[in-house]
Amino acid sequence: MKLRAPFMAAMMAMGVPVLAFLMACSAPAQETSQLSQRLDAFLSAAETSHFSGAVLVARGDEVLFSKGYGFADYESGVKVTPETVFNIGSVTKQFTAAAILKLVEHEHLDLSDTLGALFENVPEDKAGITVHQLLTHTAGISRQDLGFRYDPASKEDFLAAFFASTLATDPGTRHEYANTGYVLLAAIVEQVSGQTFEAYLQQHLLEPAGLSQTGYLQPDWRSERIANGYYFDLPTGAWKSWGNTFQQWGVGPVTWFGIGKGDLHSTTGDLYNWHKALRDGTVLAPETVALLQTPHVPENEKDTTFYGYGWSIQSTNDGGRIITHNGSNGLFFADFIRFVDEDLVVILLTNVSQPESADSIAWHLARMARDESYVPPPIAPLSYELVYRFMDGHTASEAGGLPSFMETGLGRPLENAAILNRVGFQLLREDKCDWSTALLQLNTDLFPTDGNLRDSLGEGLLACGQSAEAADAFRKALELAPEENCYWCQNANEKLGQIFGAP
Repeated sequence: MKLRAPFMAAMMAMGVPVLAFLMACSAPAQETSQLSQRLDAFLSAAETSHFSGAVLVARGDEVLFSKGYGFADYESGVKVTPETVFNIGSVTKQFTAAAILKLVEHEHLDLSDTLGALFENVPEDKAGITVHQLLTHTAGISRQDLGFRYDPASKEDFLAAFFASTLATDPGTRHEYANTGYVLLAAIVEQVSGQTFEAYLQQHLLEPAGLSQTGYLQPDWRSERIANGYYFDLPTGAWKSWGNTFQQWGVGPVTWFGIGKGDLHSTTGDLYNWHKALRDGTVLAPETVALLQTPHVPENEKDTTFYGYGWSIQSTNDGGRIITHNGSNGLFFADFIRFVDEDLVVILLTNVSQPESADSIAWHLARMARDESYVPPPIAPLSYELVYRFMDGHTASEAGGLPSFMETGLGRPLENAAILNRVGFQLLREDKCDWSTALLQLNTDLFPTDGNLRDSLGEGLLACGQSAEAADAFRKALELAPEENCYWCQNANEKLGQIFGAP
């Protein structure tokens, strides 16, 4: 930092040693540089594990770290940058909640208003559901979505499907996270405002907050800025492109099986601006922001986390408030963590499906920002990819070496019994009996008390012509059956009957 002469003279006149002042100013800069180096080293190392995304860490009005990793488009060689646009999944929900509260601020809506008062021909079991209950996931709506988020559906299609659906519980009795409730809230925004959901968001929230890169269809994004989603494809054992959300929508509008609950697009910079807008009362009054971030209902039986309006509320060990939400469409993942009492924000947007590690990365970054001594574990490769790597270099007779190979690659033992089960069945579909049965057998060795895995092994052995061994596996599956709700027992009994010719 270069000090102009009048500024230096003023410091000397006040008796402030200039050297001491310069050293004091350089300390935070040095700390920021050290933090940037630590964050960058952690994330750069993960690129070999197919980590791809953008990260922003800020404290107050200072961006401490902002960088992209991996590729927005692997095929074209377009790299991720801080300006890359990602699908932010259920982080969308707090924008939907903010739109509802903006209508409340304008006295166009009340949190106690019911669906029966807002829409026509609402069935009796749903007529009393309130806006507050929708916001807090206490409306009794089933977790099961009414349709696939990228299937074409108009608002009328969605409302008809919802009104015909069965509630999971009585409204107001319990918290049960349900995407459908936030689609309903988007419909309420349109019903009350007379605008489309996105037009209302843009006019009353996004534009006033300075968010020019956030929306569904309205922002004028260049195609190369939009990230494609990538997933590990079991049939080919390779990473494949899903494309982007706009390609899934095709030429039609955003589907009403997805709007309001997710699929909004944004950048790390825009989400940081949104944090500042909420902090500073730019788009919502301070009392409204407080309502948005109030812990209205517990999310679990231990009351360790609570749900506000589109936000999850937690506490640090010293009692500070964490206002956060994550989101995913199964490929893209977003994490938005705000330590509001420290004015620290961590934003992570990714475009590669890594469900085993994605939801912990931002929390590691946050801990690094809050604790200079913290060293996070490396971001591990996807378990499925490690299985295929091992298979590429070994024969099925060497499958016994897979657990140690996995533990080395993951940094922990394999803990998910579904990994080898799914790969084993995929290989079975490809008539690769040696590897299929080897993996299914290994899975029963790793998880010996899981009767379902014995049933799976029986299926593999039977399909590969090893009837006697399959019968032994099915018998063991039945021996391991729980007293109630044995979901594999019917299949095991049927297959034993098939093997021994029972009618």
